[in-house]
Amino acid sequence: MKSGSLKNIKNAKQLHERGLISEERIEGIEEVASRFSLSITNEMADLIEEGDDPIARQFVPSVKELNVTEDELADPIGDNARSPVKGIVHRYPDRCLFMPMTVCPVYCRFCFRREKVGSAESGLSRKELEAAFAYIESTPQIWEVILTGGDPLFMKPNLMKRIISRLSSIDHVDVIRLHTRVPVVDPKRVNGEMLKALNTDKALYVVLHANHVREFSKEAKKTIAKLVDSGIPMLSQSVLLKGINDDPAALENLFRELVRNRVKPYYLHHGDFAKGTSHFRTTIEEGRNLMKKIRGKVSGLCQPTYALDIPGGYGKAPINPDYLSEDEDGSYVVEDYRGVKHRYPQSPRQAP
Repeated sequence: MKSGSLKNIKNAKQLHERGLISEERIEGIEEVASRFSLSITNEMADLIEEGDDPIARQFVPSVKELNVTEDELADPIGDNARSPVKGIVHRYPDRCLFMPMTVCPVYCRFCFRREKVGSAESGLSRKELEAAFAYIESTPQIWEVILTGGDPLFMKPNLMKRIISRLSSIDHVDVIRLHTRVPVVDPKRVNGEMLKALNTDKALYVVLHANHVREFSKEAKKTIAKLVDSGIPMLSQSVLLKGINDDPAALENLFRELVRNRVKPYYLHHGDFAKGTSHFRTTIEEGRNLMKKIRGKVSGLCQPTYALDIPGGYGKAPINPDYLSEDEDGSYVVEDYRGVKHRYPQSPRQAP
């Protein structure tokens, strides 16, 4: 694709100017962009190749997004029902989501928050931030705070420093986690100032969202190395996406690339029932079969938990394939990675 300016692509006309869509598609994409946020960084645009490209499918809008099925919801994982104050989602007893801002450098076309993020509101006001901090401070069971999206690494370093410092001052908060796309989609943002802002005596983890091996540009790899070399452990989360990574080779390449860059695969998410995303969703059976196929091909370091979010705000559930069943005589049958089944005693035999 032809290179553009340093500004993000924000509308259909700019997509056409960059050679990412044909002129015939402009009108349809404008309609999509009127309903769902649109932004693509130059880093991602430069990676897009001709044809059915996995980067383009993730970030360039499609008129298929206008097809909303009866199962799809504006709030598919129930954030609103679990939000005691603005910017906080408290779904599990020992951890909460903290969303201080509502913008991202890119908007994934399958994201359940692409209607909410990128709006005119850039984030929480000072008063709203204080209310969010007060909630965390007054809820001693909160052991872990997860900064999420909008993308927290899209914040200015001075705001990040204030937030990390304030969270670090709360005695019962032992872990701070950041969910981000920035190291791959906008790597220049992770500069020296940002690394200093992330410095804390609490355990701080960065969870990278990446879905395809081609997202790992040279700059992305350098940025990931900066984070890891500064002492920050990194995990990953990916979304299983039809036509992007729903085959064994694509997942194997992705997970190997993550581990090669010192990022531990953590979650592979089944697609949520977000509005206009049915063309991205696989079936659960397809996902479980994929996990089985890669089980014996890649190291245990490369194995994430395959999970779905239960609609309504009831949390995640692991849906990895089953390898264990019970036989009629009470013993177990265990399946190995080749699909061969073996008997296993139900309990250890007692020594005479």
